[in-house]
Amino acid sequence: MKISYNWLLELIDIHKTPEEISAMLTGTGLEVEGIEKYESLKGGLEGIMVGEVLTCAKHPNADKLSITTVNVGGESPLQIVCGAPNVAAGQKVLVATVGCTVYPTSGEPFKINKSKIRGEVSEGMICAEDELGLGQSHAGILVLPDTHIVGSKASNYFPIYIDHLIEIGLTANRGDAASHLGVARDLRALTGTEIKYPTSNLKSEISNLKSEISIDLEDTDCPRYSGLSISGIEVKDSPDWLQNKLKVIGLSPINNIVDATNYVLHEMGQPLHAFDADKIGGNKIIVKKAAAGSTFTTLDKVERKLTGVELMICDAEKPLAIAGVFGGMDSGIQSSTKNIFIESAYFNAASVRKTAKTHGLNTDASFRYERGTDPNITLDALKRVASIILEIAGGSVSSEIVDVYPNPVQPIELNFSLSKCHRLIGQKIPLTDTKRILAGLDIEVVSETADSLSLLLPAYRSDVTREADVSEEILRIYGLNNIDIPTQVKSSISTSPDENNFCLRNKVADYLSANGFLELTCNSLTKSAYYTEEELSNAVRMLNPLSSDLDIMRMEMMYSGLEMLQYNNNRKSSDIKCFEYGLTYQNIEGKYKETSHFVVYITGNKQGESWSQPQQASNYFSLKSTVLNILSKLGINQRLESSYSEEHTRLYNTTILSFNKKPLVTFGTIQPTITEKFDLSQPVYMADFDWKNVLSLVQANNMKFRPISTFPQVRRDLALVLDQKVTYGELERIALKSEPKLLQYINAFDVYQGDKIEQGKKSYALSFVLQDDEKTMTDQDIDRVMSKLIKQFEKELGASLRS
Repeated sequence: MKISYNWLLELIDIHKTPEEISAMLTGTGLEVEGIEKYESLKGGLEGIMVGEVLTCAKHPNADKLSITTVNVGGESPLQIVCGAPNVAAGQKVLVATVGCTVYPTSGEPFKINKSKIRGEVSEGMICAEDELGLGQSHAGILVLPDTHIVGSKASNYFPIYIDHLIEIGLTANRGDAASHLGVARDLRALTGTEIKYPTSNLKSEISNLKSEISIDLEDTDCPRYSGLSISGIEVKDSPDWLQNKLKVIGLSPINNIVDATNYVLHEMGQPLHAFDADKIGGNKIIVKKAAAGSTFTTLDKVERKLTGVELMICDAEKPLAIAGVFGGMDSGIQSSTKNIFIESAYFNAASVRKTAKTHGLNTDASFRYERGTDPNITLDALKRVASIILEIAGGSVSSEIVDVYPNPVQPIELNFSLSKCHRLIGQKIPLTDTKRILAGLDIEVVSETADSLSLLLPAYRSDVTREADVSEEILRIYGLNNIDIPTQVKSSISTSPDENNFCLRNKVADYLSANGFLELTCNSLTKSAYYTEEELSNAVRMLNPLSSDLDIMRMEMMYSGLEMLQYNNNRKSSDIKCFEYGLTYQNIEGKYKETSHFVVYITGNKQGESWSQPQQASNYFSLKSTVLNILSKLGINQRLESSYSEEHTRLYNTTILSFNKKPLVTFGTIQPTITEKFDLSQPVYMADFDWKNVLSLVQANNMKFRPISTFPQVRRDLALVLDQKVTYGELERIALKSEPKLLQYINAFDVYQGDKIEQGKKSYALSFVLQDDEKTMTDQDIDRVMSKLIKQFEKELGASLRS
């Protein structure tokens, strides 16, 4: 939200700099994200002086250039080379002196330097109006009246509006602060300085009652509707003071009627809308729901299909506007408009929010209505805008003020406990300070006892309804910095069933981060376009999506990870190792299911560039070693079941590690058809741990320690010839099943395929490490084990020893 510093000081005169006000607002919770100086003329004509051309002669080396001497009030005249055809001696001109920066109407700003032009020194520039941003003309230099004083600043003759823009990051609950008046209220509560409320000079007696328009509220989503007619106005450009106010906060002036409504909206926080009164059929305004399936063309000339949830402002014949969101093209203000009807209404926040989200509209009006406006300010805002329009557009009031308010919104009565407040804050706040703060926030103290206050909460504070809310208001105005930090912190230690989960997560995270991995946190919302129609039948859809890209809960972890890789790859960061803990969501036959995952991604090179070793790309085995190390770190040292699949829809070279038929982790390479959609040309390797199964195995795995064997290990090697389709995993499974006690581990240290063996075959060179914890193994023991292994390989896989 944007606030004008000058405008704010018109409402509350606190004699503080923009920086001081920003610090004060941030302390109250209205976080200031930035301050920017505003000048109606960029650069403020700094360094631009009024000069007089003393002499003007033709440039000896250029037909279209002149050499002039110009008096700008210095000790000696300046020599300036000028290319304008209309330059002449005796003229008063604007001179950009050496060192200043010129901001032209179009194009980039540039700095004036002392230079040589075709061999002649030039000590400045005589300016045309477009070169200073004063207009569009470039036909020649700007010649000033003789009354301008030589040596004076140009800014003395060309008025420049200077202000400061204060950018506030407004939280969703502070709709009351979405205006200059709302911000001023917080400053009043802080400083005790009274607010100068916007006034109206609208006369109470109306003499010309010729444009009476009746109001009919058919829907309760509009609790209050106020209106007024003005006739005989002239639509034209707004005066400079109004245009400047709007430009500072980033609004483009349109015409005096629309600008006046925007002005009051940003001043008081009450959205207003002006209709062309001659286009209101039947002199009647009806507020009702839209007909489902009907269409309506808004001011942006877009035809929108209505769903039936929209609250519409209609006349006796047709819709005129989407209530609280956007006006209609047919009833908007045109240059030919002479009579207007001004709307100042209070709409239900939920209704406006739903409509705005349905049509993807975010207007200044909907922004405020969605957060809750003040139901009791409609008349004040209506009178304020009417008096401004009468001043700048002429005309006369041609109707009584119509105010339909069947069920007035009552202030909330609250019994407020001081002791509970002090306990929440952590410190006792003096009663005088408490009452001063409440008064500054328009919270009325009706009565009080020793420990409680009976309060009336203002209707415009839709977020303040409970004792805790009032305590928060007191705290933010009193100041968090004024709360003492206790010298002791007391806490109770509690345990929970999920405690082991966090310990294990942190253990794995510590291991991975120590090995160059970065932790990733992604949004649980994603886009439905990633999934097929069949998959979307189990999706958890958002009833009120923030955008079309965030319309379902993620069903897989992969896509959010790929979005992150794409973002980094687009910024020349392609060597990435990262991990994420998160949840996926499904709706299976009406029952919602959450699944915990721990995911690892690897792509790019293993290490950064180095003079000592060549670059080496990550591969499937980089991921596999990481997966096995994670399981080992968790104490999962069981002999896991390993299976391979080429039918996985998202991965290829897919490996699944399981225990007792429960899958622990699935890992492989993401399909190129998927990564290409994210502009990723290099392979992406992904491991997805089913964290619930991993956790249950770790918890059931009571770790036991045993002494290191005192007997030596023995290694034996075999070279086996096998069919090409046989995998190392099958060899490992058969070996460990055949000799589970003595065989400690098995390793493949060479694989050969070539003309030295039969076509369709391959050779594995395997090492087997044997150890008996009770004795030293003899040659007979070793030969018996190796013979048993060879027979099993021959029997199950058709293996033969390579000669």
